Amino acid sequence: MIWWASRTARERALLGTLGVLLALVAAWLLIVRPLSDALDAARTRHGAAALALGQAKARASTPGGGAVAATGPVDSLAARTAAEAGFPGARIASQGPGRATISLDSARPRALFGWVAEMERRGLVVQRLRAQANADRTLSAEIVLQAGRR
Repeated sequence: MIWWASRTARERALLGTLGVLLALVAAWLLIVRPLSDALDAARTRHGAAALALGQAKARASTPGGGAVAATGPVDSLAARTAAEAGFPGARIASQGPGRATISLDSARPRALFGWVAEMERRGLVVQRLRAQANADRTLSAEIVLQAGRR
């Protein structure tokens, strides 16, 4: 404190003003800007989700849901496309010719949901999809698919 006491009143006022300005700039850079960027990203994600919801509703409102009915047993179609999509360890249990349950232990989210969208384009309907995050940034999922109606 000897250093501070040896300063004149004018120097103390200038150093105090400098400290306040530095604190304001640090608060701006460390708090306000990251929160603003996060809010902008959330708005962008919300807009994309709202657009996807509108597209899904439009597809669902068209006769047949906008997709053609799947041909053949659901389990064989799911097994073939799962292997093509990079899920060779998928466990597929048939629940009759028009329905199957698929279990995946580890799948990248983008690949998983892209594959599910492909199944819908091929005429299958997702009755249930339950996904849980794994520690390694992948998902474990259980999906019930049913053949769509003509």
